[in-house]
Amino acid sequence: MFVVTVKFIINTTFKAQFIEAVQKQAKDSLDLEPECHHFDVCTSQEKPNEVFLYEIYETAKSFDDHLITSHFKNFSQAISDWVELKTVETFKLEK
Repeated sequence: MFVVTVKFIINTTFKAQFIEAVQKQAKDSLDLEPECHHFDVCTSQEKPNEVFLYEIYETAKSFDDHLITSHFKNFSQAISDWVELKTVETFKLEK
């Protein structure tokens, strides 16, 4: 399994819109992508403008395929002005 974590720092003016958009993105990814197995949206208790995503895909290719879906492209475009910083890391899930 291929794990992706994403940390966003969001402009606080757009926090509510971002949360709504990212929750839709998570649902779309799980509903429309058979190789997306897990997609959590987490918010920081200490840093109100920080959002953390934890995603699990079948393979690295599954994640690459995710990045070219129309729902991802629409999400990415919609949030572009709301994001101050985005950090992506990938991992292999050890079982």
